[in-house]
Amino acid sequence: MNRLNISLGNAPQPTAGCLFCKMKNSKIIAENKTVYAILDSSPVSPNHMLIIPKRHCLDYFEMTRQERCDAHELINRLKDSIIENDSTVKGFNIGTNCGETAGQTVFHTHIHLIPRRQNDTPNPRGGVRGVIPDKMDYKF
Repeated sequence: MNRLNISLGNAPQPTAGCLFCKMKNSKIIAENKTVYAILDSSPVSPNHMLIIPKRHCLDYFEMTRQERCDAHELINRLKDSIIENDSTVKGFNIGTNCGETAGQTVFHTHIHLIPRRQNDTPNPRGGVRGVIPDKMDYKF
């Protein structure tokens, strides 16, 4: 396999139009050194949260190693809190859209933490594979 030669370049500077660069502190529900979390404004389930780097970067691949570590630490903390406060939560989807072709509409990295409940969809098999509907149900 050939080694990929990828240069991420510099992430753009925060812009006045970036929703996540100008987030109000009152909306932040948790944070650590490099990332913060908010409730999604269009949740797919109760307690659907977004984990967002404080530094402006376009997508997951522009996050630094520290930002990724901090994001995963915060995701685990939020998961524990959700489970502790909502016994109906039985699973989670975690994901991010990278690029317009993948469905990204806000071009500041954000990771979705989506709590899942029994029977919240008729057939959850395949989970995130459902982004391409005919690939969701698969055989081993």
